[in-house]
Amino acid sequence: MQFTAREDIEAPINAVFEMVADFERFERMAMRRGIEVRRMSGHMGVVPGTQWETEFNLRGKPRHVAIEMAECDPPAMMRFQAASKGMNGITTVEFLALSQRRTRLSVEMSLAAKSLPARLLLQSLRLGQSRFRRQFQLRLSEFAREMEERHRHGS
Repeated sequence: MQFTAREDIEAPINAVFEMVADFERFERMAMRRGIEVRRMSGHMGVVPGTQWETEFNLRGKPRHVAIEMAECDPPAMMRFQAASKGMNGITTVEFLALSQRRTRLSVEMSLAAKSLPARLLLQSLRLGQSRFRRQFQLRLSEFAREMEERHRHGS
């Protein structure tokens, strides 16, 4: 199952890449939403091999997901692999300079089930696919507007 969203951002490609690479900010955002996040690798930079362990509740059950940055090609692309008990996922974030001050951010997420319960979860996502796709695009749009504000105000 695949989801794709893209947004054009009024900021240079290097600035957008740096904001997306602010993993500490994402870790804090996740924790505020009740997701336990632990960075497993000691390196604080943007390097392949960086790993996180996450725990959260989904549909009333505790879930554990391991995430690893699989690839990084600054400022063009980042790729993350996620693995849980019954599901694997790959998220690719691509950056395209449309001009010196405008960047297209594209996010593609694919999920694959490894077990029957995970297949059932994916099937339920497929049934609500159009709503999930709208939410995915809406979240990326909100994130893009936030990045434009941060770039304008230099924070």
